[in-house]
Amino acid sequence: MTSPIETPGSDAFRASLAEVVHGAEGIERRLAAVQVEQIRMLAAAGALARRTAAGSPAQVRERDMVLRSVAAELGGVARVTDRTMQRRIDEACTIVDDYAIALDAWEDGRITRGHVMVIVDAGSVLPLDLRGDFASAAVERCERDTPNRVRAELEMLAQRMHPRTFTERHEQAAAGRCVRIVPGRDGMSDLIATVPTVIAEGIHDRLTQMARAVIDTRGERAASGSFAHDEANASRAEVISTDTRSTDQVRADLFADLLLAGIPALDDTRDTTAGPLGKIRARVQVVIPALALTRGGTRDNEEPCDLVGRSPIDAETARQLAGGTVMWERIVIHPVNGTVLEVDSYRVPEKMRRYLQARDQHCRFPGCRTAAIRCEVDHNHDHALGGKTKTCNLCHLCQRHHSMKQFTCWRVRQLSGGVLEWTSPLGRIYREDAPTPAVAFAPADTSLAPF
Repeated sequence: MTSPIETPGSDAFRASLAEVVHGAEGIERRLAAVQVEQIRMLAAAGALARRTAAGSPAQVRERDMVLRSVAAELGGVARVTDRTMQRRIDEACTIVDDYAIALDAWEDGRITRGHVMVIVDAGSVLPLDLRGDFASAAVERCERDTPNRVRAELEMLAQRMHPRTFTERHEQAAAGRCVRIVPGRDGMSDLIATVPTVIAEGIHDRLTQMARAVIDTRGERAASGSFAHDEANASRAEVISTDTRSTDQVRADLFADLLLAGIPALDDTRDTTAGPLGKIRARVQVVIPALALTRGGTRDNEEPCDLVGRSPIDAETARQLAGGTVMWERIVIHPVNGTVLEVDSYRVPEKMRRYLQARDQHCRFPGCRTAAIRCEVDHNHDHALGGKTKTCNLCHLCQRHHSMKQFTCWRVRQLSGGVLEWTSPLGRIYREDAPTPAVAFAPADTSLAPF
C-alpha cells in the first residue's frame, strides 16, 4: 500500500504538520522548564560566592576569586571556559535578583526566554530599585506579542521610568562619539562609528536607497543599450552588465565612495558619474510627544521620542528634525479602544497609505517588525477577486510575508479596528492586534470613522 502524497494543502500534509507542531510544543515546554532550572542553579552558584566572601576584609577580591573557582568547576562540567561560565552566572544573578517577576512568568509559560532577555536588556539602564516595577509592567506587555515586537516599546518604557531625563543622558553619551577601526582577518577591518542613533539610521537608510537604485537599474540600463557608442561608455556598460554585487556589497562600496571621494564611483542610474544617486537623502520617521516640541525646562519637555523601528532618541534632536520638516501628521485615536481613526497633515499626499502606515507601523504578520515604510500594502481579500481598496481590507506586509500569503495556505481576514486574524495551514488562529500608537491625539467627536 503506497503512502498518500503529501502535497501542500492535502490532508496527509496537514496530518504530518500537526504531528510536528504538537511535538514542537511539547519540546518548547520541557526546554523552558530546564532553562529556568539552569538559571536558578547558576544564580545559586553566584550567591554561594557572595556568602563565602561575606566575612572577608577584601570582600570584592575574595568574591571574585571564589566566583572564578566556582565558574571553573561548572565550566569543566559544561565543557566551556571559566570566563564563559562566569558571564552566565552573572547574567543568571541579574535575572533572579532584579527580574524575578519575569523569571516566574517564563516558568509559567506566559513569556519566553527571548522576552526575558529583552526585558533584562531594556531594563539595564534603570537603577536597581526600579527594575522590579519595570519587569512587572514589561511582562504584561510581553504576554501579547513576540520579543522583537516589544523591544522598542520596552526601551521607551525604561527610558521614561529613569529618574534622569533622556536628554541629559544623551548629552553625556554623545560626548563619547568616535570612529574606530577593528582589524579583522583576510585583509578586512570593521570601521565603527559611534554616533547618535538618528544619524546612524539616516546614514544606513540613505545607503540602502542608493544601493537599491543601483541594483534596480543596472540590468535595465545595460540591456537597453542607452550608452553612447564610444570606448569609455562601452567599457562602463560592460562593468554594469557584469555587476552581480549583493545589496550589502553595494552599500559598503557606496559608503567607501562617499567618504573617500564624496560621490559614487559608478552611478548606473544615469549616464554621468554623480548622477541621481547623489540626490538621494535619508528618510527618518520619528514619533514626537506634543510637549517635547517645546523647550519648557520640565521633564515632560524632555520625554524621549521614538525613532520608528529602532530605538528612543532625545527630545532636542527630535525638535531639530521637526523644525526642518515640510510635512506634519496628526494621529487621531478612539478614546476608548485606542484604534487609529484618521491621519491628517498640512499637506496630504496618499492619504490612505499614510493612514495605514500610522495604524500598522510595521508588517502585520505575527512576529514581524519590518517598518511599514519598507513594506507593501496588501489587499487582504484579493482585489482580483473583488476585494475593495478600503482601509478595512488593507494592511502592510513585508515582501517575505506578502509572498507567503500569496503562494502558501496561510490566510488572513481583517476584523474591526484593524485586527487581523491569520489562519495557518493547520487551521490554527493567530490574532494580530493593531499596534498601539506611541503618541496620538484623541478626537473630541468620537463618531469619526476610518475611510
